[in-house]
Amino acid sequence: QVQLVESGGGLVQAGGSLRLSCVVSGRTFSNYGMAWFRQAPGNEGKEREFVAAISWSGGVTRYEDSAKGRFTISRDNAKNTVYLQMNSLKIGDTAVYYCAGDSSLRRVVITVSQDNYRYWGQGTQVTVSS
Repeated sequence: QVQLVESGGGLVQAGGSLRLSCVVSGRTFSNYGMAWFRQAPGNEGKEREFVAAISWSGGVTRYEDSAKGRFTISRDNAKNTVYLQMNSLKIGDTAVYYCAGDSSLRRVVITVSQDNYRYWGQGTQVTVSS
C-alpha cells in the first residue's frame, strides 16, 4: 500500500519561509517522479493547481510561473522524501499543499497534469498572513 505523508505546513507572515516534506512508503521511491500541487480556499471542487515537479532521478525540475525563483523542489531518495522549500511567501500562496507520486515508472518528460499522478498525500495547510 502506497502512502504519502506531508508535513511542514503552518502559519507564516508574508515574506517568510516554510519547508514542506513528504515521506513516501510502499513503492520504490527512486523510480518515480514527484510533484506538489495546491488548492486555494474557495477552489474546492476545482482541479488542483500545479506548483512544482521533480523527475525520478532528481535531475530535472519544473515550476509553475509564480513559484519560479521562490520555491525549490528537491528529493532525497535515501530518505524516500520530497521537499518543497518556499521562500518569499505571499498571501496568494495560502492553500492546502499536496504531494503526489507519478503513476509512470521513470517517466522521461515531467508531467504537470494531476491526471498523471496516481498517489496523493492528505495535504498540509499553508497560511500566509499580512
